[in-house]
Amino acid sequence: MNKVYPDAASALAGIVKDGQTIAVGGFGLCGIPEALIVALRDSGVTGLTAISNNAGVDDAGLGLLLATRQIKKMISSYVGENKEFARQYLAGELEIEFTPQGTLAEKLRAGGAGIPAFFTKTGVGTVVAEGKDVREFDGEQYVMERSLVSDVSLVKAYMADRAGNLVFRKTARNFNPNVAMAGKITIVEVEKLVEIGEIDPDHVHLPSIFVHRIVVNANPEKRIEQRTVRST
Repeated sequence: MNKVYPDAASALAGIVKDGQTIAVGGFGLCGIPEALIVALRDSGVTGLTAISNNAGVDDAGLGLLLATRQIKKMISSYVGENKEFARQYLAGELEIEFTPQGTLAEKLRAGGAGIPAFFTKTGVGTVVAEGKDVREFDGEQYVMERSLVSDVSLVKAYMADRAGNLVFRKTARNFNPNVAMAGKITIVEVEKLVEIGEIDPDHVHLPSIFVHRIVVNANPEKRIEQRTVRST
């Protein structure tokens, strides 16, 4: 089975549809699948529920999809860098499901592991727990959180072999492995593609069973959200 596609648009072709739940890897603008996000925007699909740690910025990351009104709901933990996100939310144009960051990571990991729900102390006694099952274990209160599974996951990795075994690079790993696991279909954007057997099995961060399609973007922009330099 050939998992490698010539470009991001062809990797999404026949997969993305209106109304889907799309999970996207990254933390801020670090480790985001840049080419796949642009291709998703250009596909014109609408009514999306986007699962991502954050919503990018106004002109990059998921901010591109917010600008074109392709996202109807965000499931996120932080959205403070995106003015258009704030405008749409305050105007009642965008649904938001805020989730504590660690809980969001576990919801994705559990979804990928086939675990439908789990209990956590995070959020007990706050608005996070409203409407959710709260139970006591060993004298402590825990809130039940449902796991997340996406129709499509868009992931960024540094390197893949043709089977789809992945290697992530430093902090760009962030949410990407969990997002990949949670997808019914996972499409991965990589900077480097190698032949099967070239990656030491001990160096594989995520096995190929979670990867369905691969596209190479050898020279991503890798923007920095807030560049800080030393004053002279």
